[in-house]
Amino acid sequence: MFKLEKFQGKKEENYELVIKQLEALLAGESNQVANLANAAALLNQFFEEVNWVGFYLNDGNELVLGPFQGLPACVRIPFGKGVCGTAAEKRETVRVEDVHLFPGHIACDAASESEIVVPIIKDGQLLGVLDIDSPRKNRFDEVDQLYLEKFVQALVRFL
Repeated sequence: MFKLEKFQGKKEENYELVIKQLEALLAGESNQVANLANAAALLNQFFEEVNWVGFYLNDGNELVLGPFQGLPACVRIPFGKGVCGTAAEKRETVRVEDVHLFPGHIACDAASESEIVVPIIKDGQLLGVLDIDSPRKNRFDEVDQLYLEKFVQALVRFL
C-alpha cells in the first residue's frame, strides 16, 4: 500500500490512482461489509495525518457504526447530530476545519481536530456516510472533498 505524501504526482492524480485501486480491489465482490472494510483500509493507508476512517450505515432514523479503521467509535448517531448525522440529514458533504467549533460535535476520539463526512447515496437512498477524522486542524480541503465524493461514487457501484 501507499501513503499520499509518497506520491510524486499531483494530489488529484494520487486520488485518481486510489480510486482505480478501489475499483480493482472490489471487482467481483458483492458483499457490502467486505467492500466497506476494504475501502476503509485502503483510505487509511492512503492518507497521512488521519486517525479514523470508516463508515456509518443508515439504520432508519440514525446511523450505526460500520467497518472502520481506528480507535473504537460511537455506535449510533441520530440524524442531525454531530458531523455524521448532519451530513446524513442534509445528504451533502460536511467538511469541518475545527471540530471544536462545530455545534453539537460528537467527540468519539478526543484527538480529532478536523473531519470530513461524505454521504453515500444509491438510487436516491441514503446508505450511510464515509467519515474521516484527523488530529490536525484544517486537514481537508476542496480537493479532498471533490475526490472523496468521487471515491464514494465509485464505491457505490459495489454496494
